[in-house]
Amino acid sequence: MVALYKPAGWLVHRTGLDAGETRFVVQTLRDQIGRHVYPVHRLDKGTCGVLVMGLHPAAARALADAFARHAVRKRYLALVRGWAPFQADVDHPLRPDDAPPCAPAQPAHTRLTCLARLELPGSGDPRFATTRASLVLAEPTTGRRHQIRRHLKHIAHPIIGDATHGKGPLNRWWAEQLGLQRLWLHAWRLELPHPQDGRPVTIDTGLPWPRAAVQVAGAPPPWQDWQARLFTLPWVAL
Repeated sequence: MVALYKPAGWLVHRTGLDAGETRFVVQTLRDQIGRHVYPVHRLDKGTCGVLVMGLHPAAARALADAFARHAVRKRYLALVRGWAPFQADVDHPLRPDDAPPCAPAQPAHTRLTCLARLELPGSGDPRFATTRASLVLAEPTTGRRHQIRRHLKHIAHPIIGDATHGKGPLNRWWAEQLGLQRLWLHAWRLELPHPQDGRPVTIDTGLPWPRAAVQVAGAPPPWQDWQARLFTLPWVAL
């Protein structure tokens, strides 16, 4: 298998929904390593972080089976609106986005842990003098499309920068503060069985939360947006 960091704004593979896109992870990775790769899971276009692929069909089948039987532990970091609860288990069935209204909702569960909170002066909402936000660790135990984004919206703590499930004025306010418009969702860590022999493997992006900002020689790390723009804010760890 091969593990990589997917940048925000990249599609995993070609799709008819984004006909104007030119950057695709599968094609770029194939060109970089000079061999075919086989996707086994997806990340949303706006989400950055760990992505794994099989290097041959048998490995891809083993990895896909591990995801299907929930043998993969997934951990994400999200910047969300307001002060999220310290812990929450969201057990809220979801209907696929493209399903008809009569289609049954599918079971969906996400475990949430609030890691830190902050409060900043100013607000995109004239009703409030300050803006509150939380850094949340999200662990989905099922794999529905947009599950984390939809579950955080369900508990009234949408992800900052989520144009579909979030709040436009708040997203614009944060974009002005951080100097960047993006979805603040980061696929931080995967724990999965190796496709060859089943031994446990842990892969993460190296994002050094909650440590202080680090200096990296050479090119900036792929998670520089988070380290330089978010983690320098006055967070209060829980």
